Amino acid sequence: MNRDQRPLAVVLLSGGMDSAVAAAEAARTHRLACLHATYGQRTANRERVSFGALAHHFQAVAKLVIRLDHLGAIGGSALTDPNIPVADAGGPGAGIPATYVPFRNSHLLAAAVSWAEVLGAGQVVIGAVEEDSSGYPDCRQVFYDAFQEAIRLGTRPESRVRLITPVIGLSKADIVRRGHDLGTPFHLTWSCYREESRACGRCDSCVLRLRGFAAAGVPDPIPYASGARLPAPGDEAGERRRRREVLEGFLARVRRG
Repeated sequence: MNRDQRPLAVVLLSGGMDSAVAAAEAARTHRLACLHATYGQRTANRERVSFGALAHHFQAVAKLVIRLDHLGAIGGSALTDPNIPVADAGGPGAGIPATYVPFRNSHLLAAAVSWAEVLGAGQVVIGAVEEDSSGYPDCRQVFYDAFQEAIRLGTRPESRVRLITPVIGLSKADIVRRGHDLGTPFHLTWSCYREESRACGRCDSCVLRLRGFAAAGVPDPIPYASGARLPAPGDEAGERRRRREVLEGFLARVRRG
């Protein structure tokens, strides 16, 4: 099929490695309309730079940056409230991490589906990851299954927008391998929750990224602070188990009411 005749997909492109690989997957068969959200996160400026570079790389036919300032005003997250520290990975405590932005992905998906309806796009693509995520409840496949039903009920019948989660079942190492195979420009991505010039190498997102690149045997091309350390080998299984336990505990509390 001629590239100009390919169907259109709206891709939620945060600027991170997971959304970049999801975009690379979508770009194999679709033209891309790239959507980015600023919601008061600590590294918003750096993420915006990565978004622009990635959208250019994927030759996006449309770009849209939206502001979800209400998420910052609502607060409740270390990503949006400067009074809540971003903890080092593996620190004490259990439960949903402080970096969870309450119900954020529903806001992102709602905007993406609205834009998809306007553009006539048949897909909304998001780079959510369940197993190797930070334990966020809105990164689970069951959440996206439920949201797909909401899309069916809340859009025009002829829209038929499908929600696509191409990396949701992959480990970080698998995402790196797949991204490497697809030629994903990892040097354009940003994952750090704290810093915008050199990644801290200590927050949850940095450590997950470092582990993924190390396990995949692929060099991580972004700059890290001098104190950053490569996570000790052999930690991945235990960390994934801890994250599953966090999600299971969350679900148990929800069922109990």
